[in-house]
Parts: sequence; structure tokens; C-alpha cells
Amino acid sequence: MARKFLISRVALAMALAGGMAVAAAPTTVAAKEKKAAKASFSKEYAAVAAEIDKTVTEAQSDPTVKAAADKARAAQTDPAMAAARAEVDAAMGGILAKLKAAEAAASEPLDKLKQGELTRNVGIFMNDVAMQHRGLVMMAESGAMSPETAGQVQYLAGVTAYQSQQYTEAARWLQAAYDGGYRDPQGMLQAVLADSYKRSNNPQAALAIVHKELEAAKASGAKPNETSIRTALQAAYDAKQLAPSAEYAAMLGQYYPKPDSWNAAISVVRQLGSLPSKENLDLMRLMYVTGAMNDKRDYLEYIENVDPRAYPGEALKIMNAGISKGKISASDLAGEKANTEARVSSDKASLAAQERDAMKPGATGATIAGTGDVFLSYDQPAKAETFYTMAMGKPGVDANAVAMHLGMAQAMLGKYAEAQANFAKVSGSRAPVAKLWSAYAASKATPAAAPAAAAAPQS
Repeated sequence: MARKFLISRVALAMALAGGMAVAAAPTTVAAKEKKAAKASFSKEYAAVAAEIDKTVTEAQSDPTVKAAADKARAAQTDPAMAAARAEVDAAMGGILAKLKAAEAAASEPLDKLKQGELTRNVGIFMNDVAMQHRGLVMMAESGAMSPETAGQVQYLAGVTAYQSQQYTEAARWLQAAYDGGYRDPQGMLQAVLADSYKRSNNPQAALAIVHKELEAAKASGAKPNETSIRTALQAAYDAKQLAPSAEYAAMLGQYYPKPDSWNAAISVVRQLGSLPSKENLDLMRLMYVTGAMNDKRDYLEYIENVDPRAYPGEALKIMNAGISKGKISASDLAGEKANTEARVSSDKASLAAQERDAMKPGATGATIAGTGDVFLSYDQPAKAETFYTMAMGKPGVDANAVAMHLGMAQAMLGKYAEAQANFAKVSGSRAPVAKLWSAYAASKATPAAAPAAAAAPQS
């Protein structure tokens, strides 16, 4: 099942639409570049472009043009769109034919820059994204743009290509804007670029976009940008790579420890790891303590993993939590809740004897570790820590499981440094889970800091 941990395509489109609305006013880039470079238009181009420029400028306050442009924005069918664009063309005095003639006369770099600007602006009036893109590309390829302006134009060229579902073309321009240091005020560039690479079947490029930036942030001690982490997480997930997915999932949980962040982080490892129930149980435990359980599946999977026959106290806790939150009902449990409640009483009554057996000099490592597991399931991390510490290094125990559970008990006790040290000892299939728990301990040990921006926004 495909999952989105970055941003849904619908949300992405809506965010882009908002960003483009801000940038949809007719631009005057050519005039600024002309003044800065002390350049001039060719005589041939100036002769035909002056009237078009005047028409575009006056159209902003012309009620007839505005009414036609509003129809173009509201059009829901191809015939309605064609009719509305024809109205815009007529209201602007046959602007399309004039633009075509002007394009043929554009010979100098500044001519081409201005022609692109006019084309893009007319495309805005006509709600023609392809026309806007064509104009932006003319501007970007004119050779007359300063570095200060180029990034924004490249970004908008990428966005219009993305909106037209030309994803390879979108990636080309967005990558150019990114490499040039441009960062849009909305912070959407990385997300759109990564999605463009994904949709053009190049997920590795999407991952490479942010890996270097995240590593630099970590090296400098800065808090990595959340969008960058989510972009990397989505790209690694799309590539079905568990190790980097777990790395970015841990970063997301550590630096942005919110329930939705933890849900995304845990869901990545949960899906890619396909862990056996005993190992997946520790993921579900983390999902519970971080408040990241969202739906019926989460609660039922936790209950199945914990096994009410093995750990009835913990199973009953999750049953009650799911029912109280309206995520599951008694009917979902098919009578299992009553059976579990009956088991809890006798199970608790046996704890003292089990504790005595584990403390005996001849107790096996398996007995000691198992006793730690029982106390952990009853939310008694102090006793669990004692038994896991005793079990460490004893023959016949699963060293990875003991280190994992010892770290969990210590994290619950607020011993975050000790917990992280034990999580670091975990290897094998449990390692991704330990990485997430270690991130949880780190998030509790370190006060939240302000996120570092990917780069300074430019306008």
C-alpha cells in the first residue's frame, strides 16, 4: 500500500496554487534588468512590443479583461476554457496574434526576456499554465537575467511544468533553482522537486536533494528542516530502502516529536520492516507512548502482537484505551476483552512468585529476561530494568531483545543517556526499532530548538 509521509499530491497542488496566486500578478522583470544592465531592445522588437506592453499593463485595470479572465479561471470544461480564452484575446485586442509577431522580431537577449515576460503575463490572464511555462522558459533562457532574478523564474518554470504534469521538465527547472540557492517563501521547492523526480521515475535523485543538506545540519549542530526530513523520508520509503528510511524516520521523531511525526516515522519502519510480532510489538509500544496511534488497525495490531494470553495486563490497557478513544468497540474484540480481564487477576497474583524465582541464584537468563518482560508489560519499568540488567550477558538469552527492552525501561524511567547507550547495542532486525526508540529518548533528553531553515528565502 502506497503511503505519503511528506505531503499528499492534493495538498501539494493546493499549496502550489496558493503560491502561484501570489506570483500571478503581471511581472516587470525586463524593465528592471534593462535598467540594471543599461541595455536596450532591438529597434525591430521595440516597434512591435510597445503596444503589447501597454495592453498588458492596462489590462490589469480593464473590467472587460478582468471579467473574461475570471471566466477562464472558473472554466470547468475544455469548451468553456476555449471560449473564455477567446474572450480574453478579444478584450485585449487580438493579443495572441500580436504576441506571435513580436516573438518573431525578438533577436536580442533583452528582447527575449521581455517577450517571455509578456507571454507569461498573457498566460496568467488566460489561465493557460502551458503558456505561462513557455514564457518563463523564454525568460530563463534569454541570457539577460541576473542571478538575483533567475532563481525565482526557474522555480516558477518548474512549478508550471509540474502543474502541467511534465515532471521531467519540472525537475530540470526546480533543480536549477535549488542549485542556484533559491528558496521560495512557502518552502515548497524541495517537496515539489522530490515529487517531480519520483513521478519521473528517479527516486534516488529525490533522496540526493536533501541528504547533503541534512548531513550538513547535523554536522553543524543545527536542527534539520522538517520539510527536508520528510522529503528524504518519502524518497527513501518510495525506494523501499529500510536502513535510510529508519534513519530519516528517527530524525523526524527526534527533532519534531509530534504525534503525526511519530505516526509517519513508525509507519515507515512498520511497513518496510515486516517484522515478526515480538519485534513489531516494540514499535507499537512506541506508537502508544508517543500518542501516535490513529486508527482501529493500530489498536488491533498492538493487541494481536502483545497477545492477551501472554501479557493480559498490557493487552487490556490497549483494549480500554482504544474503546475510550472510540477507535475500537467491544464487538471488534469478539469477546476477547472479558477473557483478558479474567486472566489479569490471576496473572498479577503470580508476579510475586515469578519475581522470587528470577532472583534465585540458579535462575536462568531466559527466566530473568522473561520476568523483566512481564514487569515491562505492567508498566513497572524500574523492576523491569533490574531484571534486564541481571539478564545481560547471561547464556541463553537474546542479547538484542534484552538490550532493546532494557533501553525501553530506562527511557520510561527518564534515564535517557543510559537508554540510548543500550539501544546502540541492538543489531539485526531489531536495529531499526531501536533507532526509533533511541530517537524518542533523545527527544525527551533535549529541549526543542527552533528549526533551521534550508536556506534564506529569496523573493
